[in-house]
Amino acid sequence: MTPDMVTTLHPLLAAEASAEAHATGTEPGDLEQAVWLRLLERLGSDGPPPHPERWLRSAVRAEARRSRRTTAFERPYEIEPADEAARDPEQQVLTAARLRALRDAVDRLPGRCPRVLSALLSPRDLTYREIAGELGISQGSLGPERSRCLGCLRRLLTPEVAARGVRG
Repeated sequence: MTPDMVTTLHPLLAAEASAEAHATGTEPGDLEQAVWLRLLERLGSDGPPPHPERWLRSAVRAEARRSRRTTAFERPYEIEPADEAARDPEQQVLTAARLRALRDAVDRLPGRCPRVLSALLSPRDLTYREIAGELGISQGSLGPERSRCLGCLRRLLTPEVAARGVRG
């Protein structure tokens, strides 16, 4: 894209984007940016358009249509997503205590279970393949090992879970 092409097209693009933006409910700058990007993509693949002004007008209208279609399907959040920092201090302390109790229980498990469950609870979000590699076991035996370890953990935590209250 040559500097004189930018100089020539910029006022026309600004005017077209400003006229179309009002109807679509978008910002004129957003439409301008999308059209400039489209022009750069075209220059990279097909070269400059034969009639740049005509191409620019149709590109602005096409971007405006795309914006209207996209906006028609967007829905605002009814409720903001949960924010961990927004919870009250009491809830944060209780959650931290539960996590400590879980980690302590995992550490008391027999055999490879502490390593297996620690890898599964890792904040790194490891895949089965990565966990099996770290533990030096086959990926196919990880599922049964995990089930056995979770059963042990369940039995270990039964008194603590049962003391919480009535479920149902």
